[in-house]
Amino acid sequence: MNVSFGRLARHRLAIALSAAALMAGVSSASAQSVIKWLHLETNAERLGTWQEIAAAYEAEHPDVKIEFQFLENEAFKAKLPTLLQSNEAPSMFYTWAGGVLKAQMQTGAIRDITAAMDADGGAWRNSINPAAVAAMTFEDKVWAAPIQSGVVSFFYNKELFEQAGVDGTAIATWDDFLGAVQKLKDAGITPIAGGGGDKWPLHFYWSYLAMRELGHDGFEAAKNGEGFTGEGFVAASQKLIDLGAMQPFQEGYLGATWPDAMATFADGRAAIVLGFENTATPTIQRGAATDGEGLVQDNIGRFPFPVVEGAPGLITDDFGGINGWVVTTNAPPETEDFLKFFTNAENSAKIAERNAILPTTIGAEVGVKDPSMAEAAAQKAQATWHQNYLDQDLGPNVGRVVNDMSAELAAGQISPEDALQQIQDAFSLEM
Repeated sequence: MNVSFGRLARHRLAIALSAAALMAGVSSASAQSVIKWLHLETNAERLGTWQEIAAAYEAEHPDVKIEFQFLENEAFKAKLPTLLQSNEAPSMFYTWAGGVLKAQMQTGAIRDITAAMDADGGAWRNSINPAAVAAMTFEDKVWAAPIQSGVVSFFYNKELFEQAGVDGTAIATWDDFLGAVQKLKDAGITPIAGGGGDKWPLHFYWSYLAMRELGHDGFEAAKNGEGFTGEGFVAASQKLIDLGAMQPFQEGYLGATWPDAMATFADGRAAIVLGFENTATPTIQRGAATDGEGLVQDNIGRFPFPVVEGAPGLITDDFGGINGWVVTTNAPPETEDFLKFFTNAENSAKIAERNAILPTTIGAEVGVKDPSMAEAAAQKAQATWHQNYLDQDLGPNVGRVVNDMSAELAAGQISPEDALQQIQDAFSLEM
């Protein structure tokens, strides 16, 4: 009995080992390179487009698998540095141009993609807008594949403006804007949807006001060593305090996230939002609104951030971002090839049309069909100066202070001088 059992066991073990060896052979023959794609996209339609493009690449490259990984925006920023140093590092992830990308470069956790950009006579490099490539370049090396650019503007609910007797097309100066805010309040309408909990939505206000107060030359001088405590920055900071003192934002805005602010605007619970170029598009509206529908597009107006009378900043000086995808040091070698495929003119045009972005790939602008996006593209085409988001341009450490101080200024919790000194102190440490 025991002998029989032993023989049976050995027989079964032999079969199992043979099967294992066979499976190992199959596994080895079909081994795949896995590209781990870390993103922070919450919009299902946009993510669906990416997945479609990834599937098309996988079909052409059966030895490659693309694995999607998600982190919420704030969690992404908080966890990424640790994640990059771990065994769970992604192959590629979303990045912003400027100081954030430079800091990521300095960690040694990402690799430059210059060789891939310049292969085949520079085919990939030459397919991308040169300014976008330049924004991703440090030390003559390209550190990210550009995918989109943008511009921040004011969007407004035309019906609510009409109720309050406000003409959105006539808002050209900061005083005009404050007058509109007061008229909305007098009509019992919440003027502005704010995302103070995330803080960075409020840095849009401080950044634009500083740009308007100082103009291009003054602002560049500050970044190049003159610092952030001068009269123009004091005036900009005071204007944000004065706006906050009008209590223009929805109740609880200091704890609200950007999605909360977008929902407030999309639901018609506030008349204005200072947001990205795709804020008014149907895709974003549906995703943000409580009812899944949002405002009809004909009810959404748009105007650039107004000028400050007597200050050198121009209405054509705009503010926004350039975004792209970074490749990590230990990513599979196919990652660059996939990004070249992802950013080609056909796929970039598809993303532009379906997902409301301003593409950086040359020729992909044919995909910009949405009227709101077309307006943003027209504004960018007229830009006399494009300033990257300050919480990205100045690097993560200084950017964090800029965001914090913007929120505190809007809430009236700090003086201009104290806020600016904190920004300057952080900036000095990076010099």
